[in-house]
Amino acid sequence: QVQLVESGGGLVQAGGSLRLSCAASGRTFSGYGMGWFRQAPGKERDFVSAISWNGGTTHSADSVKGRFTISRDNAKNTLYLQMNSLKPEDTAVYYCAAQTGSHVSARSADYNYWGQGTQVTVSS
Repeated sequence: QVQLVESGGGLVQAGGSLRLSCAASGRTFSGYGMGWFRQAPGKERDFVSAISWNGGTTHSADSVKGRFTISRDNAKNTLYLQMNSLKPEDTAVYYCAAQTGSHVSARSADYNYWGQGTQVTVSS
């Protein structure tokens, strides 16, 4: 089992940047494919970005391509999401998730472990 704790959320103006972190503890972090998802009020949880166990493969939603970058540091047991050129529609609670399959996946059902989420609010 792995425990996940997100941090780095906050309030930012449109056009600004934030860097989210997800600290993992428990079983070997490098054994998991990782992902970021987000959920806006009244909406379903949506895929944002995913990364393979060694960082060699990434996949992002079209809505964030060119603006968000996912990365991981297996030595530090930490997943990151660098978010640039933020827009008001990026406002949501952001969750990191781990899946025992080490590939990339955009399907929330593939993920076994979830963090509690961190709020990102982008003002116009």
